[in-house]
This record gives sequence, C-alpha cells and structure tokens, in this order.
Amino acid sequence: MAETIVLGGGCFWCLDALFRQIKGVQAVACGYAGGTAPNPTYESIHREQTGHAEVVEVKFDPKTVSLATLLDVFWAVHDPTTTNRQGNDVGPEYRSIVLYNPNQNDEVEKAYDRAQANWDNRVITELKPFDVFYPAEDYHQDYFNKNPSQAYCQVIINPKLATFRKNFSALLKS
Repeated sequence: MAETIVLGGGCFWCLDALFRQIKGVQAVACGYAGGTAPNPTYESIHREQTGHAEVVEVKFDPKTVSLATLLDVFWAVHDPTTTNRQGNDVGPEYRSIVLYNPNQNDEVEKAYDRAQANWDNRVITELKPFDVFYPAEDYHQDYFNKNPSQAYCQVIINPKLATFRKNFSALLKS
C-alpha cells in the first residue's frame, strides 16, 4: 500500500524533477500546503496571502523506498537552515517544510535529527501534521520534463539533478 509525504524545499519544480527519479516513487504532484487559505493559486501564495508553501506530494511504495530514505534525500538536496529562502527564491512560500501523517511522526523526528547532525547551522525545517494538499495549476506539473530547455531548468534544476544523481545513484529508476 502506498504512503504519502508532503515536502517543501524551495521551488516545487526542483523537488518534483528529483523525486520522480527515485525507485519506489509512484507519483509526484506540485502543489500548495501548510497555510490557512482555501484553494490557493500560484499568484495568491506569491502575494503572501495564504500562508502556504510550494510543496510536492510524494506517493511511494514503502517496500521499495523507505520514508527515512526519502527524508534523508529531501534534507540533502536543499538548504534547510535558511529562513524563507532557497537560492534566489525568497519568501515564505519557499520555506523548508515537512507535512506528515500521524503514523509518520516518529520517523520524521528521527530524520530531522539525522539532518541536524549533517548541517553546521541549525535546521529550521517546519514539521507540521498534514492537513490538506492543493494541487498546483496544470502547467506546474512535471515542469522539468515538459520544459527541459527553459532557462530555470537549465541553470537551476539540471545542476541539482546532476548532484543528486551522483550522490544517490543507487536510488535511481532504471
């Protein structure tokens, strides 16, 4: 039976492209979560009116890839020590956040502790029980694969994917 975890670590296009490459990940969707306003849009979260972050909803087979592994990858591929920022992306919508189901609480806490041990600065990732996930607009879904020559994909996403592939080659789908 598939499990789901919702993760935010900057622009959702980067995490979407990355998690799609992991064995055992069955589906990835870009969206918004962690805020209070119902039915957010890309425009509304970027006007800081909703409290939501850009996130990815990752559905995975825990028999193939563990939640612990996915969380370790998550904390390794973005900077969880910066407030409301990842690279040039600045604002609360780009914060580091993990939204988890109640049965995942212990594993999330353990992974957070492992992440803290790997960073010199304090990890400030927000850990929050999952409430609701709002899918992003269609043009955001699988953005990297649909727009590989777009400048953001070339300059930002491609280098992150190259580093991920180098450091986590054992996790890649064939």
